[in-house]
Amino acid sequence: MRGPFFPKLALSGIKKNGQIYFPYLLTCIVIVMMFYIMHSLGDSPLMKEFKGGGNVATCLGLAKFVIAVFAFLFLLYSNSFLNRRRYKEFGLYHVLGMGKRGLRRIVLWESVFSGIIGLGGGLICGILFSKLAELLLANIVLSEVDYAFRVDGKAIFFTTGMFGFIFLLLMVKSLITVQLTKSLELFQSEKLGEKPPKTNWVLAILGLIILVTAYVISCTIKAPLTALFAFFIAVIMVIVATYFLFIAGSVALCRILKNNKKYYYQKNHFVSVSSMIFRMRRNGAGLASICVLCTMVLVMLSASSCMYFGLQDTINGRFCRDMEISLHPPKLSVLENDGNEQLFTAINQIFENEGVTPENVLHYIYLETTVVIEGTQVLDGRDIEEELNGISDIAQIDRLKYLVVVSSDDYNRIMETNVTLSDDEALIYSTDGKYHESIFSLWGKDWRIKQVLKEMFPIGELEASVIPVFVLVVPDLSIFNPLLQVKEDGTSDMVLNWYYGCDLDESKEKVIEVYNHLRSGLFRRDELSFIKEESGGYSYYSTCKIADFDEMVGLYGGVFFIGIILSILFIFAMVLIIYYKQISEGYEDQKRFEIMQKVGMTKKDIQKSISSQVLTVFFAPLVLAGIHTAFAFPMIWRILRLLYIQNLKLLILLTIAAFLLFGVFYAILYGLTAKVYYRIVSGNEQ
Repeated sequence: MRGPFFPKLALSGIKKNGQIYFPYLLTCIVIVMMFYIMHSLGDSPLMKEFKGGGNVATCLGLAKFVIAVFAFLFLLYSNSFLNRRRYKEFGLYHVLGMGKRGLRRIVLWESVFSGIIGLGGGLICGILFSKLAELLLANIVLSEVDYAFRVDGKAIFFTTGMFGFIFLLLMVKSLITVQLTKSLELFQSEKLGEKPPKTNWVLAILGLIILVTAYVISCTIKAPLTALFAFFIAVIMVIVATYFLFIAGSVALCRILKNNKKYYYQKNHFVSVSSMIFRMRRNGAGLASICVLCTMVLVMLSASSCMYFGLQDTINGRFCRDMEISLHPPKLSVLENDGNEQLFTAINQIFENEGVTPENVLHYIYLETTVVIEGTQVLDGRDIEEELNGISDIAQIDRLKYLVVVSSDDYNRIMETNVTLSDDEALIYSTDGKYHESIFSLWGKDWRIKQVLKEMFPIGELEASVIPVFVLVVPDLSIFNPLLQVKEDGTSDMVLNWYYGCDLDESKEKVIEVYNHLRSGLFRRDELSFIKEESGGYSYYSTCKIADFDEMVGLYGGVFFIGIILSILFIFAMVLIIYYKQISEGYEDQKRFEIMQKVGMTKKDIQKSISSQVLTVFFAPLVLAGIHTAFAFPMIWRILRLLYIQNLKLLILLTIAAFLLFGVFYAILYGLTAKVYYRIVSGNEQ
């Protein structure tokens, strides 16, 4: 048997088994296409056209890694299913005289053809749809892009190398599997696993305990910083618990249903429950994979869309004014002797030169540091490291608070009040509203709290901070001068800040132009030389709401785009797993339903039994994925707080919308795959 015999036999096998091969090849094409598009976008000129493009390119690189790892694991699973479905055919070839060498050659050519179709088709589709993806990304990040069609040679090279290697590994695995499998096992492969599994109550209960523990972690952790680190632990626990519950817990559930005589001894339940008991141990992993993929899609879509559509609220929470300047001089004396007025004069001069008038001007001086507050006692920078053991324990980080100190003069001027304080009196405000003591002990001085404030003027990112902030209003800031001294290691117990912010009623382009001139020219002016003359040096930074909005649109829009792409990829994988699951279970149940028809079961009864079985098993992953998402919601919200997301209602609505839309898609998929399953078990495949 020489010449094209084996290639023709391989092609014939692919065509005859098109019901399982074509979905696999389509998924290969989609995965390769996604990888090429991600690589092509990372090198696209678009990344240089909008602010935040560098961050988006980094995210695209991470997405490529996720796709590559996922592709290998998922294609390994799919390839194993394909081989298992072909074992009986290979066994027949072997009995008819074809040796293992001939079988290996068939598998070799099938792998070659699959790789060529998957890789070639994916590259062609990737090249064709890369411009569409680029236009979609440009629209999301509010950027302009040309319509020139490009073929990225570098992306083709890396995609070919990556997936060529993956397809080579799959081919080697298939060849080894065929070589090590005996002829009798090839014939009986579809009957393996027919023995009903024993109920593994230990694994089922362990899965339930792990899942409940993960839920408790998600619901009890309140601080965003801890949530960020605990999230990954909780995710691993949920994934492990999901597999335990579907592999062992599903069998236990079927046993419970079987022991319920009223439920079990019904025509539409009897066959479905007994069938599920036989195969849940093997197919439980598939159901768990579907559940995990569903959860990933729901979490990615809800979180990334909230970041993107809630961007304006995020910007408003981060910035008090359109334009802000913050100066960090080494001493309060820098701002004394008319230093404060000289700064205002220099800023106003720049505005005057640009022909603009600042509005809603806000300026003040404040001190800031990090502390741990325990009752009336405040542990400052000198004691925190010893108290928290170098903050090696992540949970301890959440004990940290921001302490901001402002003068009563600034407070009265901005809040339009007339509060008077004695030397040992202070006002206090906290973002979490948890300070109820009458004394505030700070650096050896006891401040008597005259009033707990309910409102405070904007101080930096006060309200958007994920760490609780305490604001202490004192008669005079000069008492803290000793704490501003720079230590040998270049640090100090407190940081001095001079803040100026204003709005400009101008066009976007004009505001950015004025901001650039202000940022580049303010501290180069001769009249501000007194700042440079002070020992200890100084630093400053400036921000512009409009300019940073463009930067964040690029970053959050890129994350939203990647969330869409990965969701599409995971949905394709989920569809293929469900499809293969329905096919494999259909062939497993075919003979059972034939026997049941011979003893009097009608086709209508078969349809009812199928509906009961598929509804019970098919929607279990979706229901559990919804429960996973609901319990993960508190932790997701706290993590999003780290990104200055402020709109909780928006996240709730988007999460519900994502689940409902995904549920509709899932129901449609159920209808389509249930028909395939029914055609197989009823013997009407054609």
